Amino acid sequence: QVQLVESGGGLVQAGGSLRLSCAASGRTFNNYGLGWFRQAPGKEREFVAAIGRSGYSTDYTDSVKGRFTISRDNAKKTLYLQMNSLKAEDTAVYYCAASRAIYSTISADYDYWGQGTQVSVSS
Repeated sequence: QVQLVESGGGLVQAGGSLRLSCAASGRTFNNYGLGWFRQAPGKEREFVAAIGRSGYSTDYTDSVKGRFTISRDNAKKTLYLQMNSLKAEDTAVYYCAASRAIYSTISADYDYWGQGTQVSVSS
């Protein structure tokens, strides 16, 4: 079993940066594909980024390509999301998730979820 705890959210002006972290417990962190999802008020949860077990394979939703970078440190059991050039439309609660699959862009493939961290971008 994996427990996930996000941190690093906050309020930032448009054009600014934030780095989200997701600390995991459990012995088999590097056996899981990992992802970031977000949910804005009144909208469904959407895929943001995913990373494979070794960290070499990544995928991003089109709206964040070139601005966000997903990475993981298996030794520290931590997942990261570096967010640059933030826009007002990035405002959402961001969730990290772990999947027994290699990695996935589909939320239903994820087995464990964090509690979420709020990211607010002012325009």
